[in-house]
Amino acid sequence: MIASPKLACRNVWKLYGPNADAFLSNTPSPDFDAVKSAGLIPAVRDANIEILDGEIFVIMGLSGSGKSTLVRCMSRLIEPTSGELFFDGQDLRKTSDKDLIEIRRHKMGMVFQHFALLPHLTVLQNVAFPLTVQGRKKPEAEARAREVIDLVGLQGREGYFPRELSGGQQQRVGIARSLAVEPEIWFLDEPFSALDPLIRREMQDEFLRLQALLKKTIVFITHDFDEAIRLADRIAIMKDGAVIQVATPEELVLNPASDYVQEFTRHIPRDKVMSVGAIMVSGANGAGEGIPVGAKIADIAAQVIDAGEPLKVIDADGQAVGAIDPAAVIAVLINRDA
Repeated sequence: MIASPKLACRNVWKLYGPNADAFLSNTPSPDFDAVKSAGLIPAVRDANIEILDGEIFVIMGLSGSGKSTLVRCMSRLIEPTSGELFFDGQDLRKTSDKDLIEIRRHKMGMVFQHFALLPHLTVLQNVAFPLTVQGRKKPEAEARAREVIDLVGLQGREGYFPRELSGGQQQRVGIARSLAVEPEIWFLDEPFSALDPLIRREMQDEFLRLQALLKKTIVFITHDFDEAIRLADRIAIMKDGAVIQVATPEELVLNPASDYVQEFTRHIPRDKVMSVGAIMVSGANGAGEGIPVGAKIADIAAQVIDAGEPLKVIDADGQAVGAIDPAAVIAVLINRDA
């Protein structure tokens, strides 16, 4: 069963400069050079994206590619120049300001690179803050805040102020605060990029743990492909405001839609993104209890090579679907950066 879109962007444009609306009306589907020649800045160009219910959708691109602008357009923190935005089938561009505020308060969570914690409030007060904005009474707001503080592993630090926390702990407070309202969709704009590598890895682990528990619909911005392939169900690559390709990490590496995507993914080790299903022999017989068809080559390489013979591959129901040969795994490892 295919999941339904939680959020959809249809032909979304965001141009900065004078008379941007008139330019788009008079010039359908202009290219990048035409927009620049008109004296406008093409932040987002004709973006079409569907984000499925319950998936982690990563948006990637170099600095200035338009990824942060697109995410802000999705929640109308920035007003698109043109296009349509649908959230659960509701056209956000036709939603009143009052209703939009309610949607943001109750259905959307946001975490940004800079934690934006209120320095004069404790951890508990920071996390409870969006609930008090909703009008919830203090005991109810604090009870919910304690629940999510425990969820992100900060129990015992409810009375700390932000200055008394490490960077990773501050980011956990930001995550807890955004989760307190129990959002249906969660926007995260490079939330871990300011952290040290070890802390960043720990926060990625924490993020995946939370997603396994909560099953949120997540839009995650990063410029780090290693982070993207670790977290994403699907990835959108952006360049000069345009969405170049939307695909799974494996599809991006194996079937890039353009030279730009190919270059963008060129140094990603293939064994980290390729699944067993990509190199198995369908219908063949293999030994052993079975290797999951969706497992990454990097995770099963040693097991297959040590076996010295083809191993059985199974689907999610435990049914045999083929076999994977040590020689095929070795070929991937040899050409891992090809």
